[in-house]
Amino acid sequence: MSGTSLDGLDLALCEFEVLNDKVHFNLIHTQTVPYTSEMKSKLDGIYLASANDFFAFNYEYGKYIAEHILSFIKKTNSHVDYLSLHGHTIFHKPQLGYTTQIGCASTVCAHTSINTIYGFRNMDVALGGQGAPLVPIGDRDLFPEFESCLNIGGIANISFNNTKKERIAFDICLANILLNYLSLQLGKEFDEGGNIAKSATINQQLLNQLLETDYHKQSIGREEFENEYKTLLDSYACAIEDKLRTCVEYIAIYISQTLKNNEIKSVLITGGGAYNSFLIECIQKHYVGKIDIPNDKIIQFKEAIIFAYLGYLFIQKEVNCLKSVTGANKNSIGGNLCLASPTL
Repeated sequence: MSGTSLDGLDLALCEFEVLNDKVHFNLIHTQTVPYTSEMKSKLDGIYLASANDFFAFNYEYGKYIAEHILSFIKKTNSHVDYLSLHGHTIFHKPQLGYTTQIGCASTVCAHTSINTIYGFRNMDVALGGQGAPLVPIGDRDLFPEFESCLNIGGIANISFNNTKKERIAFDICLANILLNYLSLQLGKEFDEGGNIAKSATINQQLLNQLLETDYHKQSIGREEFENEYKTLLDSYACAIEDKLRTCVEYIAIYISQTLKNNEIKSVLITGGGAYNSFLIECIQKHYVGKIDIPNDKIIQFKEAIIFAYLGYLFIQKEVNCLKSVTGANKNSIGGNLCLASPTL
């Protein structure tokens, strides 16, 4: 899988087993393939491409994914039953009835000769849902010991059980997509540990404007960043470092308010933001509950593990998308299957 923060391609080989009505997972091998500056630039700008260029890159990126899957399998000497392919989200407009993840599944299947499950979001959107977030069913089934699960990636999102014991989830705010955009202007891919922001000053006027920019949406896409937040950040003449500090405070306030408003007493934090110790410190400053940070493998690969689980559920013909999370009119089994051609 590949997220909005454009860190790279995450690969996770997982096994699943159900014992005594509880799902157990085994994370066997993992790898992150960092994007080259060229690939990152293509993924970042493809939403502006012509239809012809878009579909040409869809094939190119599918081939890229397949090559790295084959390399991963060879290096780890692994057997793989199915590929569970999320791809990289380019367009996400469920209000208009569509969501698009790039990375041609047929190309991946053809080049790897492995049955490939893809298109996890489309059925939910067709059923009137947001098509996101999809991770909460995995939070519920694979990490039941935690009251809530918060992922801080390009976008921060959370899932937890409501008073009716239904799993609910929603995007909270833009997160690393803001911080990385500003860090790049300082010549860095990201602000390691939040050290740059920690030494800077909050711009109160910018903070107030960020806090007022509230979409009240179930899911947030890159479009919000491109259409409003980017322009807002660029409009301020203050130091980039101060913008970084201000965005950290914005994210921390939004997350802590969400936790408090929903009376959540403990939270498991994963995603790249879990490594931003200053951001975690700022969240803890505003939030009195317990924060759990898991081991590195779970932080880095939790979403990849869960998308593997969505593929497992698809093959088992079991629900993998919850209406209580997405707002669809019913639960669904999201996905499509590309069958590998038999060897003749």
